[in-house]
Amino acid sequence: MQIAKDTVVSLNYRVVDAEGITVDDGTDGMVYLHGGYGGLFERIEAELEGKTTGESIEVRLQPEEAFGEFDAELVSAEPRRLFPDQIEVGMQFERGAPGEEGSDDEDEDDYQLLTITDITEDTVIVDGNHPLAGMTLIFSATVADVRAATDEELAHGHVHAPGGHHH
Repeated sequence: MQIAKDTVVSLNYRVVDAEGITVDDGTDGMVYLHGGYGGLFERIEAELEGKTTGESIEVRLQPEEAFGEFDAELVSAEPRRLFPDQIEVGMQFERGAPGEEGSDDEDEDDYQLLTITDITEDTVIVDGNHPLAGMTLIFSATVADVRAATDEELAHGHVHAPGGHHH
């Protein structure tokens, strides 16, 4: 079966940066609903279109095709007193999560995932960029399986685990 809209695709994949350093070794593989459902970057879906089990692709994604350019305006210094005592560089938290005062519960864009990148006695540096923002990525994949999506998967817009619907 060829990869086309409304097929479920299983991939064995690996992602490296422009220097060849592994970003994601794809240990668990990937399964997604093909055809613009948001499970994979558009450029990768386009390269996979028409492929069958056993075929491979390699796609070089520029930052704007993947996680976006790095935006210095998304990095800020916050007063240390606003954070709990037990924080570490690399921790992540959400700011303005849906349901908080002033946010629109229907709009996921009302919140931002922040990563702590530095901690001093008085200041915590937080970064709202995706950790891979600004990076050129090379996505290599081999098609492991292709099947028709079920009616339930199409109705929900995502793949369901074997044995039924799990969220």
